[in-house]
Amino acid sequence: MPELPEVEILVRHLRPVLRGKTVRAVQVRRVKILRPTSERELQRALIGAKFKALSRRGKYLLFDFQSAPSRKIITVLGHLGMTGKMFVTKKDTPLPKHAAVILELNRGNFIFEDTRYFGRFTLDLTSVENLGPEPDDKKFTPEIFARELKRSRQPIKVKLLDQSLLAGVGNIYASEALFRAEISPKLAANKLSLVQARKLLSTVRAVLREAIEGGSTIPLNFSDGKKGDGLFYFGRAGDAPDFYEERLRVYDRAGKPCIRCRKEIRRIVQAARSTFFCPQCQKS
Repeated sequence: MPELPEVEILVRHLRPVLRGKTVRAVQVRRVKILRPTSERELQRALIGAKFKALSRRGKYLLFDFQSAPSRKIITVLGHLGMTGKMFVTKKDTPLPKHAAVILELNRGNFIFEDTRYFGRFTLDLTSVENLGPEPDDKKFTPEIFARELKRSRQPIKVKLLDQSLLAGVGNIYASEALFRAEISPKLAANKLSLVQARKLLSTVRAVLREAIEGGSTIPLNFSDGKKGDGLFYFGRAGDAPDFYEERLRVYDRAGKPCIRCRKEIRRIVQAARSTFFCPQCQKS
C-alpha cells in the first residue's frame, strides 16, 4: 500500500497537471469506490466544477473543486487502497480495463484506476476527521509524542501504524525509523523513555523526508517513456533509475547482513504486517 511519501509524490505531480481544468463529465464504473456517495451525487457535484487545489492528509488525497454556479468549494477524498493509480491521459488514450472513475476534463481525462477496488473517491470526508498530526507538524513535540506513547502497551512498531497517533506512517517507514533509532520493534510503546521518543520522532521525520526527496520507495514511471504529463503508475520498472528501495536499511532485507553490525536481519509478523529489524542493533 502506498504510504505518505508515495502519496505526497503523487500529489506534487497531479497538482500542476490538474490546475485550472474543468470537469465536463463523470463516468463511474465501480460505485463501491464512491461509498457512501452515490454516482448521481458525485456527478451533480463535479460536472462543470473547476479544479482549484490538491493536498495530502496522511495517506489521503484531498481534491478541491469550485462549483460553477455557486463558487462553493467541493472536496473529494481519494485513497489509493492497495493497487490504486491516478493519472491524466490524452482524450484519445484507451481507458484501462480497471478504470473505476473517469473525470472528462476540458483537456484530457483524469483516471482513477484500481485493480482490487480497495481505493476510494468520495465526497465523504469522515476518514480524515480522526487522523493524528502530520509527522512534520512542529507543534507535535517529542514531549507530546512520549506522552501519547505512555498510554499504549502495544509494541512500538504496531503503535506507529496507528493513524490517530501520526498520520501517514506505514509499514516500510516504521521499520526504517525504528532501525535508525536503535529501538526494538517489540518494545512496548509505554516503555520508551523521553530520550528514545525524541530520537524516534526525529528518525520518523528523517526517513519520510528522505523518501520524498529521493522520489519515494516506488517511483512514478511514465508508461510511454517520455517526460511530461502522461500515464504513470506505482510499481517497479527495470529501467527506472535511482530506486529509493535500494537504500532501505532493513525493510524486506530478511536474511541479509545488517549494514551496521553484519548481523542477519530478521522478519517477524506484528498485527498481520511484516516487521524487519536487526536483533543486535535494536535490542531495546
